[in-house]
Amino acid sequence: MTLDQLRIFVAVAERQHVTQAARALNLAQSAASAAIAALEDRYQTPLFHRVGRGITLTEAGRLFLVEAKAVLAQADRAERALADLSGLQRGHLRVQASQTIAGYWLPRHLVSFHDSHPGVTLDLTIGNTAQVAAAVLEGTADLGFVEGAVDGADLAAHQVALDQLVVVVAPGHPWAFRTAVSAADMLDTPWVMRETGSGTRSAFLNALADLGVDPSGLRVALELPSNEAVRAAVEAGGGAAALSASVASGSIEVGLLHPVPFPLPPRAFTLLRHAGRGLSRAATAFLGGMGLPDLA
Repeated sequence: MTLDQLRIFVAVAERQHVTQAARALNLAQSAASAAIAALEDRYQTPLFHRVGRGITLTEAGRLFLVEAKAVLAQADRAERALADLSGLQRGHLRVQASQTIAGYWLPRHLVSFHDSHPGVTLDLTIGNTAQVAAAVLEGTADLGFVEGAVDGADLAAHQVALDQLVVVVAPGHPWAFRTAVSAADMLDTPWVMRETGSGTRSAFLNALADLGVDPSGLRVALELPSNEAVRAAVEAGGGAAALSASVASGSIEVGLLHPVPFPLPPRAFTLLRHAGRGLSRAATAFLGGMGLPDLA
């Protein structure tokens, strides 16, 4: 069997649709169908059930999908290793970052790297801190950037920047024009929070705990999956929220949000890499371009 046959099989299996898979791979539908048929004929094993116009994986197909993905992942690693030898004229760098970093801090570094190495393909994926850590551990991301604290024997973590959290409310909130808000006051208002696993959420809750406030006593009115959704909900009067100053600054400047006089400690932006894997030349160059050659 060939790698092209495996790629076609995986694409069809993931979409359960030959035409959509062929389109994604820029192939004719007949070529995709022929590749699947060749695999099934060669090994006398049906990989798909054909029911009307639809297809679903057989039990053999489900088992084969796991192996096919593993082979393609190994082939991708081999290709990237060879690409590294070309002096970064080609290559692939996979970065995963949590939302605040991906939206407000990382883009300038991505642009700078692309300008220096236009032949290297950059893939940026956004997730919360827990998802980024998992991607680095699994090897689906070469580098991860997070805001939250991360534990793991196989993860190497390095502080690369500092960020400031700020508590914000809408103009009509009772805290909007207060000159002081205490730690105990934190329990007296509804809160709009990011989801569990978010670095912003964990940093805020840890700061409250350090101030003697039990985070479980917070009145969480809404849990939302993005900084922008949290900001919009607070602007609409949904309660208070803790956001990165970079996320909230535009709304503060135009008066849609008011910062609350409740200082929070700065939090670290952290680089994650797998402790047991060497960095590719593309990843090393990326960190060097960020002014972090000692971490490469």
